[in-house]
Amino acid sequence: MSTSTHAAPTATRRGPFAELFLGGGRARRVTWLLVGVIVLVSAVRVISGEQALTSSSTFAAALLLTVPLALAGLGGLFAERAGVINIGLDGMMILGTWGAGYGGYQWGWGGALAVGILMGALGGLLHAVATVGFGVDHTISGVAINILAAGVVRFLSESLYTDNPAGGGPTQSPALSSRPPTVSLPVLSSGPDLLGDLEAKRWFLLSDVAGLLRGLTNDVGVLTIVAVLLIPLTFLLLWRTAFGLRLRSCGENPAAADSLGVPVYRLKYLAVIVSGALAGMGGVFLVFIANIYREGQTNGRGYIGLAALIFGNWRPGGLAAGAGLFGFSDALQLRSRTAVVALLLLVAVLLAGVAAYQAYRGRVLQAGLAGAFAVASLVAYVLIDELPPGIVSFTPHLTTLLVLSLASQRLRPPKADGLVYRRGEH
Repeated sequence: MSTSTHAAPTATRRGPFAELFLGGGRARRVTWLLVGVIVLVSAVRVISGEQALTSSSTFAAALLLTVPLALAGLGGLFAERAGVINIGLDGMMILGTWGAGYGGYQWGWGGALAVGILMGALGGLLHAVATVGFGVDHTISGVAINILAAGVVRFLSESLYTDNPAGGGPTQSPALSSRPPTVSLPVLSSGPDLLGDLEAKRWFLLSDVAGLLRGLTNDVGVLTIVAVLLIPLTFLLLWRTAFGLRLRSCGENPAAADSLGVPVYRLKYLAVIVSGALAGMGGVFLVFIANIYREGQTNGRGYIGLAALIFGNWRPGGLAAGAGLFGFSDALQLRSRTAVVALLLLVAVLLAGVAAYQAYRGRVLQAGLAGAFAVASLVAYVLIDELPPGIVSFTPHLTTLLVLSLASQRLRPPKADGLVYRRGEH
């Protein structure tokens, strides 16, 4: 008698980094999307003649400006995955900038990092006490922290920097006594400047990729590398460890987690304190860029970090993409006012693609709106030579708003995000 064995189909197990951006096996799609964006930006650079679009200096500045946003977004990720909405990210960044200014002129860049993170963590602790301990509405507590932080740092500056022999005043600190070290990637950035020579050729795609690699590997701060590595490490911690599973369960169903022995209150406190520490670290990087603390230095970046978190669907990789988009737009408007006009052509092409996709899906209204805005962007690119300074400085915020409004992904926040939890009430 013969027997036949039918092997059951086995599911292909993907590595942890395959789910870093969107989860569920979309890594290949994300890779092709990044390649398409690089090709599109390269084509816009060739058509417009604006070399600043893909210059190494623009990418280097974009990296510096992306890191604070990504850190603020990561802070929001920890808090919201534990079920606490953190509108107070900007206030915690403000506390971090002041702490970095004070610690930096006293003890150098190491002191700036330590005091800035500590100040941000204290802001997170205050938010945790109000929301988790006393059940205050999360949004009200966050807005109150933003207002309180601005007043606290002004009071501290007037108390410590007025008539200070080292300099400073009510709106700024003395200069930092030292800056963090920088490194260059071996092979790519040492010896003959091969990437610089290739970038100067202004060839399609090749020169643009060379500018990207040169900007991201030459004279990069050690702490910048650490901050970038925090993105995959956060994913591994929250999605590949028992601790991360318990923390995320607090944001999905705290009552069920509590019934299984998960210390819900303790994890919520810890998550919000870590959230404040990461936001404070983002403020430290803003001080490192300017080498001094100035009042209003965050310029609303805590809110942009929160927007990047939503854009990234509450996942580290998508968050990094949203922060990178704003960082690139901000760096471009700092490098060249005329290059910002070239973004209109880029937006026109992207909107045309959105219109075609919506038409393919049968969504006539959305396709018509996207097509109309695409035509308007193209006409503006043809007619405008240089944008007014006020509009140029608003370009990063406008770009972020456009992307958030046109994002077609399904956003899914944690189910218990923002809900006040009391043991025994559910």
